[in-house]
Amino acid sequence: MAVTDTEVDWAALEAAAVAAMGKAYAPYSKFPVGAAALTEDGRIVSGCNVENASYGLTLCAECALVGDLHMGGGGRLRAFYCVDAKGNVLMPCGRCRQLLYEFRAPGMQLMTTQGIKTMDQVLPDAFGPDNLEENR
Repeated sequence: MAVTDTEVDWAALEAAAVAAMGKAYAPYSKFPVGAAALTEDGRIVSGCNVENASYGLTLCAECALVGDLHMGGGGRLRAFYCVDAKGNVLMPCGRCRQLLYEFRAPGMQLMTTQGIKTMDQVLPDAFGPDNLEENR
């Protein structure tokens, strides 16, 4: 079943993303990021970026969010919101879009810099778990 934007409390997701951003560890880039998502069962999960002096080992907010998802019992993501230090909407990078795709619910929506879009719109023709099943 596709999620409609009337089923998502976007203001609550924004507030959770801003709160997560406030806990970010970004001493090197000075670019804190917070992310929040709504699960199929109605929970809000969140995450922030956590930098590392080696840069390449930095964890994106989306990575922390997926960790929170699994720590809280798993499930699938219905809606996603990500912000910078000023509360501006951020789009996940390609790597993080792939990560979110892995844990999406059917019809997952993302708040983007151009409004609400589906995961299929922000990552068309994605490679995912179904592709691996086809080859077994």
